[in-house]
Amino acid sequence: MMRTLALLGATGSIGDSTLDVVAQHPERFRVAAVAAHRNWRKLLDVCRRFRPEFAALLDVASARELERALRQDGLAIRVGAGASALCEVATWSGADTVLAAIVGAAGLAPTLEAARAGKRMLIANKEALVIGGALFMDAARAGGATLIPIDSEHNAIFQCLPPAYARDPGSAGVRRLLLTASGGPFRLRAAADMASVTPAEACAHPNWAMGRKISVDSATLMNKGLEVIEANRLFGVAPDAIDVVVHPQSVVHSLVEYVDGSVLAQLGHPDMRTPIAQALALPDRIVINVPALDLIARGQLTFEAPDHARFPCLRLAYDALRGAPNAPVVLNAANEVAVAAFLDEAIGFCDIAGAVTAVLDATPPADVPSLDDALACDAAARRAACAYLKLPEGGATLSAAA
Repeated sequence: MMRTLALLGATGSIGDSTLDVVAQHPERFRVAAVAAHRNWRKLLDVCRRFRPEFAALLDVASARELERALRQDGLAIRVGAGASALCEVATWSGADTVLAAIVGAAGLAPTLEAARAGKRMLIANKEALVIGGALFMDAARAGGATLIPIDSEHNAIFQCLPPAYARDPGSAGVRRLLLTASGGPFRLRAAADMASVTPAEACAHPNWAMGRKISVDSATLMNKGLEVIEANRLFGVAPDAIDVVVHPQSVVHSLVEYVDGSVLAQLGHPDMRTPIAQALALPDRIVINVPALDLIARGQLTFEAPDHARFPCLRLAYDALRGAPNAPVVLNAANEVAVAAFLDEAIGFCDIAGAVTAVLDATPPADVPSLDDALACDAAARRAACAYLKLPEGGATLSAAA
């Protein structure tokens, strides 16, 4: 069966991995529509290689450049600009599968639209679940969308759960989920040395090739905290039944513990192409150019508890999940501002957790009954984070961090 793909976030690291899998199996997958933020040159290369029907950029000026370049190449690919164009990609009639990998809150609206349209959705955008929460899950149920996670951890859990779980989670005998974390580049860094961490050091992940923003989130363990929230949304498991285990080798991607004492784990070489290929080809398995996992060569797999004192962002995420409905929105927004400011060298590494704490503490609890409410909460938290960090509003943007 030929699957047609709409790719939200085509110029990021997830987009790169997805397009590599697609290129290895042109008989199975076709790219129908693509979207990105502003990197029109890279999106132009994608258009030249995969010839989608539609390409969109959030940044209007970049979209004009892309349209001009495509015209010069003689490629009849329609170009869209702005937030509405991203939503058009997400609901593109020529695509049966949508891969949502736009970093940050910008990915929320198009991901919601894809859910409402009943698409087969491959989810890599944590923010759709962290910010959207019940809104996104309700939209998916109402639209009849199929949700397949492609974060390595959530995809591992997805693979370890029985088919019956989707129909009746209570009957599946799941006791808890265990999300593995590499520990990031500062797992062994002394607490006294954390304040001097540089953006280059924070982006040097020991195992995974990722974008700058997610690399910093991995270094603070905020990424794992967001994944805890995401697991709660996706699998309906209570916060107290989701644990994080530091596993420096990144070979065991996550585990599911059952009430009979069994623990199922998914293992593999740390390469995002594996979960992407699994999700794209489901229910089949396909050959991809990923190194085989050699457990003998690995020799040893180790596990340890996370250090909440040195990495307070993980605790903040658990607190937000247990808190009011607006708390995860505030957590994510404040973190985005702080990470962008750190990458701009406007603040220090330890100031990230400080900013998130301050904004969470200053925000009254509230419900988030609609997308407009979620976006208003997100905007208010960004303003509060900028004020706390003494940045001009909009002075630290995620485009600097992506």
